[in-house]
Amino acid sequence: MSSAAALRVLTGDRGRPMCERAPVVVNAPLSDRYRLLRFRSAAIAVRARAGQFVMVAPVTASAPVLPRPMAIYTRNAEAGLVDIVYGVVGDGTKALAEVAAGEELQVTGPLGRGFVIRDRVERILLVGRGVGICAMTTVAQDLAETPAQVTAVLSGRNRDAVLGGEVLGACGADVLTVTDADGSSAVDALRGRLLRAFDEDPPQQILTSGSERLTRLVAELGVRWAADTQVSVEAHMACGLGYCHGCAVGDGDGTSESPLVCRDGPVFGLRG
Repeated sequence: MSSAAALRVLTGDRGRPMCERAPVVVNAPLSDRYRLLRFRSAAIAVRARAGQFVMVAPVTASAPVLPRPMAIYTRNAEAGLVDIVYGVVGDGTKALAEVAAGEELQVTGPLGRGFVIRDRVERILLVGRGVGICAMTTVAQDLAETPAQVTAVLSGRNRDAVLGGEVLGACGADVLTVTDADGSSAVDALRGRLLRAFDEDPPQQILTSGSERLTRLVAELGVRWAADTQVSVEAHMACGLGYCHGCAVGDGDGTSESPLVCRDGPVFGLRG
């Protein structure tokens, strides 16, 4: 979402980030489009809240590389491991893909405000597309041992482009995959499917990431069902800490300081 008029800053605690050199455990293809990177950081694995992110950069790159913001895909506090998923799209992620297991990354995190999940939530709907799905998998991790019913709608160009199904399924979520290839990801088709599934017993919360058209649909459904709606916003960042002000999401009218994705988000509430 690009308009601050559609967003509200949540009151979730950002926590206390740290910066360290973290050893890489796995850096390998997850699909033909995405890679899985697992690094060891006991502190980040314990502190990370659902929806937060990290800034990562190779330590031994052949040329200077700016850190890249990456959603925390999964974290294992007991083992001290953190997973992120990324696509190789530019020089920074190309350098990241060259980091071998046993080498180190410069990691800062956990960063930002994550999702705010209501106490004793009964039904929650996750709606994501592409790599945006990775911002929400930790929600299902946190709710896996609770009575909450989690339904996840995963959207992509085709089934090979859809992420997160195995992780979400292992957490007990009901997973619905929709694709451009068969037309099921079209907004009208998805809207009808969700209305049939939830109109009589709607979710109390709807979370989304990865698509402006899905964000608009979630905002619409939130009004219809009187549900709390939240979106994880993606943005280019240089620092991830709020110093550079490069990730403002305001409308630019100059009347007030614009919210920053790194400091005030990446998760925002949606106004209907």
